Parts: sequence; C-alpha cells; structure tokens
Amino acid sequence: MRLLHIDSSVLGPHSVSRQVSAAIVDRLRRSTPGLQASYRDLTLTPLAHLSGSHLAAGQGATPEPSLQPDIAAGQAVLEEFLAADIVVLGAPMYNFTIPSQLKAWIDRILVAGKTFKYGAQGVEGLAGNKRVIVAISRGGYYGAGTPMAALEHLETYLRGVFGFIGVKNVEFISADGIQVGPEHREKAVAGALQAANNLNAA
Repeated sequence: MRLLHIDSSVLGPHSVSRQVSAAIVDRLRRSTPGLQASYRDLTLTPLAHLSGSHLAAGQGATPEPSLQPDIAAGQAVLEEFLAADIVVLGAPMYNFTIPSQLKAWIDRILVAGKTFKYGAQGVEGLAGNKRVIVAISRGGYYGAGTPMAALEHLETYLRGVFGFIGVKNVEFISADGIQVGPEHREKAVAGALQAANNLNAA
C-alpha cells in the first residue's frame, strides 16, 4: 500500500498543519505494516502556476524548451498521485482559502482522462479508490453558524475538488482558532493530534 504525504505551509517547523499531517502519517505507518510512504513539500519544490503555454502543451502543442522541466515535474506529480492509495495533505488556511502552492499542485492532478472524465451523464471521477485525509489549520473559527462561516473556502474547496475526481468521503482533522491566543492554540493542536492518533488503520 502506498501513501503520499503532501505539505503546503510556508511556516516550516512552526506550522500546525505540518505537525498534524506528520502525526497522521505516523499513525498510519504504525497501524499498516508494509506501508510505503513518499513525501512532497510544495514550498521546497514549488510548481509553476499554469499559463497559456501549459494549456497549449496539454493540447498537443510543442512546449517551449524553457517549459519542458516544469511540464515533466507536473507529470511526475500526477503519476505519484495516481499511484497512491492514501493521500495525506497538510493544508493551512491563507486568506480564507488554500495556499497558492497547493493550488498549483491541484491544477496538475485535475486532468481530464486521468482523474476525471466527461461523459453522457456529466463528470465522472476516476480517483474514487483513494483515501484522502486532510490536516487543516485555521487562525480563527469558521464552522457552521459562526460569524465567519461564509468566508470558509478551505475545507469546502477541498471537499469539492476531491469529490469532483471521485473521492466522496474526505477525512478532515482540524486545528481551529490557533491565532486567537496561546490557550486556544494549545487546545486546538492537542485535539487535532489526538484525532490523528485515533484514526482508523489504512
């Protein structure tokens, strides 16, 4: 069984989402003999954002020489995602949504004919055989019924993205209110780490 671990926070060792995603991977390693894990840090090896040249190359045009390394990197990202049985994703909220580095990664894995296809019945996801677990961290509180709920475009966006490619039951472990104050941060991190430790085996 293969696990792909992705981090996207720019905060390095100070990141809550990285701490929680690492705890999730540790839990799955301990509970799943023979688990093969690979890791990608989207801040250390960032992908370029899509351009018109990327899209033209995707339609069969010969890419510019300067673009070829990035196209190869995008293909590698897609292949490692397709090969994974489990995806663990660290996703902090930046300005109410995902980091731009994570958006660039998503743009490389949402590929018609690979992770979804169009048919007579509409869109069909092709990646529904994967387990996706997301560690999210948010500075405030954005849950249903809170004053800030309308600005929550992190969890809702990722549910939509993975649902689009067939993953209907994305698992979220959240650390909320980490910028409200030290006590809130400590409680949020402890709760998220406990939730990671209680995850079902792969």
